[in-house]
Amino acid sequence: MARYIAPCYLHGIRTFHYRDFSIELLMAAKGNSSVSVILPAKNEAATIGEIVSTIHAHLMGPVGLVDELIVIDSSSIDATAEIATANGATVVSCETILPEIGEVLGKGDALWRSVHIAKGDIIVWADADIEDFTTRFITGPLGPLLLDPSVLLAKGFYHRPIMQQDGTLTSHGGGRVTELTARPLLALLHPDLLGIIQPLSGEYAIRREIAESIPFTVGYGVEIGMLIDLIRKYDENAFAQVDLEKRIHRNQPLYSLSRMSFEVQRAILVRQENAFPREAFYRPTVHPAGTREMERIAAHVGERPPLTDYLQGQ
Repeated sequence: MARYIAPCYLHGIRTFHYRDFSIELLMAAKGNSSVSVILPAKNEAATIGEIVSTIHAHLMGPVGLVDELIVIDSSSIDATAEIATANGATVVSCETILPEIGEVLGKGDALWRSVHIAKGDIIVWADADIEDFTTRFITGPLGPLLLDPSVLLAKGFYHRPIMQQDGTLTSHGGGRVTELTARPLLALLHPDLLGIIQPLSGEYAIRREIAESIPFTVGYGVEIGMLIDLIRKYDENAFAQVDLEKRIHRNQPLYSLSRMSFEVQRAILVRQENAFPREAFYRPTVHPAGTREMERIAAHVGERPPLTDYLQGQ
């Protein structure tokens, strides 16, 4: 019988450290459960090889903690798919999953489709641009679900240095959309989620039946929408979070963060009563070329229905 690690509580959210979950402890708790790790990727040739090879070497094979490793490739034009395959992942083109539904509409849509092909009882998602990747990004979020059947979703959180243009790291400054958009809106509209330190983090684990039962916002609002939908249905006892200490990745320019922020805000606000019109465009003032044109930009908005509902309607 695996030893349960007593969490601390942060504003009602069970909180752990990744060191609470050794591979040996997780294997003892796994039993007959199966685990799928899914890496959504688009042009991540620089980092995908190390991530895949680390998972394959330390969590699969004789270890047997991870049963399935899938890279969901979203029309990469670099060698992402080839590198991932060479290092032991199963690579699936996102466009080939449920193709009848049409164009892939951003990150959330890719995650929704990935649930359809994953076989695991527990799904662990992790971003494919992590530069300091170790197995903690998988074992941390996985731990609470294997050791406590009441946990439905576990998110990772971390300190986020930011990389300057010259390649140097500052001690802090990452997570700009989280701190300037997501958390202020949660404080106003969903204070019961404020204990979740990084609601937009891409490293989290979820039970398969839960992932199949909720809608997925198609763009970068997928994580925040998921949290709001689940807390309304199950309350904060459904969640856990795990300190992964630090995460270094490719930081996005302000222009890209503006679009992400729009998608995140929209995912939050359309879940309110008397929601505002569901606008799918915005006009950023910062452009890559530094022009002053306020171009009308299409954002990834809208939702995919619960997967079980979609499949039953086929």
